[in-house]
Amino acid sequence: MTTPLPWLGPQDPFPPPARSWGPDSPAPGLLAAGGSLDVDRLRSAYAHGIFPWFSSGQPILWWSPDPRMVLHEQEFRLHRSLRKTLQRFRTTAGCEVRIDSDFAAVIRACAQTPRAGQSGTWIVPPMVAAYEALHAAGHAHSVETWVDGRLVGGLYCIAIGRAVFGESMFAHATDASKIALAALVGLCRHQGVALIDCQQNTPHLASLGAREVARAGFLRHVQEAREQPPCDWRFQSVYWDALLDANPPA
Repeated sequence: MTTPLPWLGPQDPFPPPARSWGPDSPAPGLLAAGGSLDVDRLRSAYAHGIFPWFSSGQPILWWSPDPRMVLHEQEFRLHRSLRKTLQRFRTTAGCEVRIDSDFAAVIRACAQTPRAGQSGTWIVPPMVAAYEALHAAGHAHSVETWVDGRLVGGLYCIAIGRAVFGESMFAHATDASKIALAALVGLCRHQGVALIDCQQNTPHLASLGAREVARAGFLRHVQEAREQPPCDWRFQSVYWDALLDANPPA
């Protein structure tokens, strides 16, 4: 029997993640509804392994699924084709990775890219505004693929200390989102970030090396990583070296 879903007031704390709905419920991983999307609330959510996800016309819904999909930076699967793409990208004039150059454009492009199996977007206007505020507060970042001065792909993520939570990605050119993800993995590898949260299982993420882990272990990681000094969110060419030199062809 599914337990009643807690409704959060403006100041109510989140329930423990272990109270989220189980695998036999209509919405596995659903923890609570209501509350707000202000910076403090979002930061508290991610610091406890919780994230918002809802569609237009729904209340704010908060999730903490078990298991949790994560990408360990050492397990990133650099396929031969992607390796060749990265090698060509980093040596081609006009091709560059930027971080936080145009967060607003990235999140809006992601909002136009539905999740697998969905016809619409979950990045509704209130979410866009909330994450732009989180970006202004220094907790949300965009990793961007640029070609000849044009933004062609990217992703955005949340970072609290060295706990990194991937949110969404988009591509307007072949492999543009994969280039951004590889850049993020290289940054994380160089700065001691052990894993990137991917939230939910998708075949695309699994093909790149992401896998499911028990929520309890994931939450222990978040608790430790959130207390560490934040990353330096500037992209450096050495991140390509750390990635391409360490990963044998897959």
